[in-house]
Amino acid sequence: MASETRQLFIGGESVPTADGRTTDDLNPFTGEVHAVVAAAQAADVTRAVDAAQEAFPEWAATSPSTKRRILLRAADGLEARTKEAIALMAGEVGGVSGWAGFNIVLAANMLREAAAAVTQPVGEVLTTETPGQLSLAVREPLGVVAAFAPWNAPIILSTRAVAAPLAAGNTVVLKPSEDAPIAAGLFIADVLHEAGLPAGVLNVVTNAPDDAAEIAQALITDPRVRAVNFTGSTEVGRIIGTLAAQHLKPAVLELGGKNSLLVLDDADLDYAVDAATFGSFHNAGQICMSTDRILVHQAVAEEFTTKLAAKVGSLPHGDPADPGTVIGPVINPRAAQRVASLVADAVEGGARVRAGGEGAATVLDGVTPAMRIFREEIFGPAVVVTTVTDDDEAVAIANDTEHGLTAGVITEDSRRGLDLARRIRTGIVHVGNQTVDDEPQAPFGGVKSSGYGRFGGRWGIEAFSATRWVTVAGEPGHFPF
Repeated sequence: MASETRQLFIGGESVPTADGRTTDDLNPFTGEVHAVVAAAQAADVTRAVDAAQEAFPEWAATSPSTKRRILLRAADGLEARTKEAIALMAGEVGGVSGWAGFNIVLAANMLREAAAAVTQPVGEVLTTETPGQLSLAVREPLGVVAAFAPWNAPIILSTRAVAAPLAAGNTVVLKPSEDAPIAAGLFIADVLHEAGLPAGVLNVVTNAPDDAAEIAQALITDPRVRAVNFTGSTEVGRIIGTLAAQHLKPAVLELGGKNSLLVLDDADLDYAVDAATFGSFHNAGQICMSTDRILVHQAVAEEFTTKLAAKVGSLPHGDPADPGTVIGPVINPRAAQRVASLVADAVEGGARVRAGGEGAATVLDGVTPAMRIFREEIFGPAVVVTTVTDDDEAVAIANDTEHGLTAGVITEDSRRGLDLARRIRTGIVHVGNQTVDDEPQAPFGGVKSSGYGRFGGRWGIEAFSATRWVTVAGEPGHFPF
């Protein structure tokens, strides 16, 4: 029996779909129905955009201090719901308690960073060739923003999808993943509404899995939607980006990664093992920043891999509601089958299983470029260890991918690490750390097929603002005719 029933959130109210349709939201650990949620159609998207469009002029004109108070109250309100969020993420997406707690901490800080951003300068005075003229570059909100949030870090990424657009003065229609309609959408709407966000400023449209493409198309193609942000797979991101471009709408896309962790010959191996385990298996490897490939210098490769396999083999698997669980379930059977097929393909090609296998957290070595797991994003509890002869080979392998999101370099020599960081083609690199890290004030995003545009700090505000040129004449002009 479902524990909860949720409707759409439009115009500050929970409302049913126009035709009353619903869809089941499943618990990935038990397979049981976690909740029943509204299953929107295109007409419901139009209603949500109607509400956002109506609310836009007043929200855009709302004073910075009022916006800041709402966002700060939301941050505090989110932290007050930590216990609820932990239970929600366990039941809806299989997130373990530590991961859910981190979602709350980072999301709250994203709201605080957005609150700080509302009083940033909104323009600058330009030089001009015209005597007496005042020339200005003025930043203004765009209008209605379409936001898409994924299931894997649902509270973080729903908050990120809306915080900067709201701080910049836009209104938002949020479409959460059908695998996390509450945690990646309705939950953050509840928090912001309780904090005093006016009706219609944030609207949430949930949908059945089979209707995802129709809902996305209806939202992006609505002429009143002026910008798009999407976090998710590269495959879907290509579709979203293409559709936005066809309608000449700017987009921020944060997509998949094939992230490498370089372990150099001078690394502290115990630290490197701890870092690699976290980077590879936090949230069962279901993070865009997860470490997919560990590139280890041949001088320390066997010692490192032996220690890594022992540590990974000791990680507790099981019920995400158990506080002792480190690795919970993957999101659905389809995802589990995909990871299993990547591992099986590698083993059939000669790779060795050093830990795990058969659904457990897995460490492989002996992987070759001919194997699917060498190139495809794993997005699950498995990692590949590859031996390299020197720094140049490590950089070459790290860059040998269509993706370019993040990377890590474990070394005791920061100058050497910084040199490698500059040669690795990713949007993010961490020297002395693994691949999974995020701070709300930093520019977050990738290059190549990992997307374009940046969330975070002033970059996020700029992404959801329009810069206009405004001049004020100091005296009457003179014209040639």
